[in-house]
Amino acid sequence: MTLSRNVAMLAIACGLLAGPATAENYPSRTVKVVVPFGAGGPTDVYARAIAAELQKSMHVTFVMENRPGAGTTIGTEAVATAAPDGYTLLMVSGTQTVNETLYGHKPYRLMQNLVPIAPLIETDLVLVVNPKVPAHNLKELLALARAKPGTLNYGSSGPGSNYHMAGELLKNITGINIQHIPYKGSGGMRTDILSGQIQILFDSVPTMAPLIKAGKVRALGTSGLTPSPILPGVPTLDQAGAKGFHATLWVGFMAPAGTPQPIVDLLNREITKAVNQPALKKTWEEQGATPLTMTQPAYKAFMQAQIDKWANIIATNHIKHIN
Repeated sequence: MTLSRNVAMLAIACGLLAGPATAENYPSRTVKVVVPFGAGGPTDVYARAIAAELQKSMHVTFVMENRPGAGTTIGTEAVATAAPDGYTLLMVSGTQTVNETLYGHKPYRLMQNLVPIAPLIETDLVLVVNPKVPAHNLKELLALARAKPGTLNYGSSGPGSNYHMAGELLKNITGINIQHIPYKGSGGMRTDILSGQIQILFDSVPTMAPLIKAGKVRALGTSGLTPSPILPGVPTLDQAGAKGFHATLWVGFMAPAGTPQPIVDLLNREITKAVNQPALKKTWEEQGATPLTMTQPAYKAFMQAQIDKWANIIATNHIKHIN
């Protein structure tokens, strides 16, 4: 046997041994979690909270790296092309499932180049208007929009965001003509709903609840299947007249495709255990966020269903693709 063949056989043997050993010893060093959003948003906040819990249970450091830009595609690509060893993870939300259809030339495919691990939280959105808008419930807003088509503006944190697609879903269900105003992040849209530069906004319940209670915006309906316990008296949009409306802001984890299944299963178990901790669960529920737990296959099916749902809305509403 030649020297080169000996080296080749040794390399193959080492490779066969390395896979199980890596899975069994995981994690043995710092785990990086890429958040493809700016600091301070819901995804970032909940990601940091769960990272702190995982550090305690898995006995290694979890570091957060904010890599916003291009509607989450920059941060998502960074993880899609990372080594599939469990040491680079991605925070994913509904935005990435929208982007599967909205972005025509992404350098990755979400469900092919990454693997779902586990969900984290889900929170309702709330439809609010500036107090100067002469609409005190959804029916009045719909009547106003139909009387003045194309004159009411709704803001979002950018094309493909949860807030953008909630507005498109409202248009799809009710047939109204309102104009989308995309911002570079959520800060601008919130500033402008308060000043009246835009009239309508979808935002997360935890973010908007204090402003609603202070009378700075008026809530017309929430986006979940049941009313939000932290916004008493505010109906769901389905109850208010947008039949079938359901859109939530959800957050979860993914890893590069090819990550060993034992590592994926371990992370699913540890994340599920963390979000079920009574103290953390209580804190999040008081903020209007519901911890989500699913098996890894169920989470994968959930994500695919989200991709299919938003693809249909994009096609039906003739939303222009981003190249």
